[in-house]
Amino acid sequence: MARKERIVGVDLGTTKVAAIIAEVEDNELKIVGVGSTPSYGLKRGVIVNLEKAIASIKKAVDEASKMAGVKVDSCYAGISGSHIESINAHAMIATSRTGGIITKRDIERVIEQAKAIILPMDREIIHAIPIEYIVDNEKGIKDPIGMSGVKLEAEVHIVTAAIASAQNIYTALNRAGLKVKDLVLQPLASSYAVLQPDELDLGVCLLDIGGGTTDLAIFYDGAIRHSQVIPLGGEYITNDIAIGIRTPHNQAEAIKKKYATLSLREEERREEIKVPGIGGREDRTITKETLYNIVTPRVEEILMIANREIKKSGFADVLGAGVVITGGTARLANLDKFAEEIFNLPVKIGIPKRIGGLTDIILDPIYATGVGLILYGFEKKNVSLIQREKGMSIIEAIKKRFEDLFNKYF
Repeated sequence: MARKERIVGVDLGTTKVAAIIAEVEDNELKIVGVGSTPSYGLKRGVIVNLEKAIASIKKAVDEASKMAGVKVDSCYAGISGSHIESINAHAMIATSRTGGIITKRDIERVIEQAKAIILPMDREIIHAIPIEYIVDNEKGIKDPIGMSGVKLEAEVHIVTAAIASAQNIYTALNRAGLKVKDLVLQPLASSYAVLQPDELDLGVCLLDIGGGTTDLAIFYDGAIRHSQVIPLGGEYITNDIAIGIRTPHNQAEAIKKKYATLSLREEERREEIKVPGIGGREDRTITKETLYNIVTPRVEEILMIANREIKKSGFADVLGAGVVITGGTARLANLDKFAEEIFNLPVKIGIPKRIGGLTDIILDPIYATGVGLILYGFEKKNVSLIQREKGMSIIEAIKKRFEDLFNKYF
């Protein structure tokens, strides 16, 4: 019997902590445990109360472990927050071998060169992702290994984070009993779960609208080109509802989930919604139109800011596949149609890919990052395996794994 390996993803959100456990047997991926609990101790993707954050992580992981019937001790974790910053760096080296044959070592050297940027003392690099290579001024090369050339250049997407914020995540997860295998930028993780290969090639913007932040990532020609974290999310919509209709926050969240919509027919406008009172006061009623008038401006604000950032990125003209929206706020009724009017691009809601096991549970935008972390870990494991077996470069191996996953689950 083949030995089962386990991959665990932990999504640390502002409003929820989600843990997903997958088993790998005979190179097949199967979700066996899912745990989700309200998030305490995090704000806008950053830990602000360590003990509460640890308790939330433990509860989510315990719930997933009980469902799976296994204990876990390591994970891939998502990272977000307004402290995240990214730049595209350029690097150039001379090839190291006589005859100018480019090797894996040359690739490693040029990426290290790209990472040699001046950073403030309080920041660290969490990702250095190759965009393209240039060999003797020939651009657009994805895998230069084995090619002849005397000069190798690389465009690399560099993502940095505040050291303190990243360290707090490591500390919280370690104290919750989990060793962190890798910290993964949340929109990058979500892209593994909801984007298709043709979207990555044609050009797509992924918006992961969570509770405290909206994570933005732009992909084109198979590579990430731009990433950013906007410090606004679904929690702000809930706060507006709580204030606007004078009800407790938890009731506002429930009303948002059940009744909020971004398109209202004329006959629905006067329909009534029951609103629990505060502090023992009597329940009241509001119309759906009142709720619509509270929700719509805040959603419009979030999307307008995202649209402005897309235009500032310089990649607005290459989004042939439009925009994919995922995360908890993607559950809002008619969000895709509403967003199309703002972006003037096709928009779809990103649902995690169908993989084995507890498929019905994870087919929800709120699990995009968690599922993406599982797929990220699965890819990392198999890329190394493919490289060893077939002598491929990392880019070739990543491409092969992505195509294999897509063919298997779609």
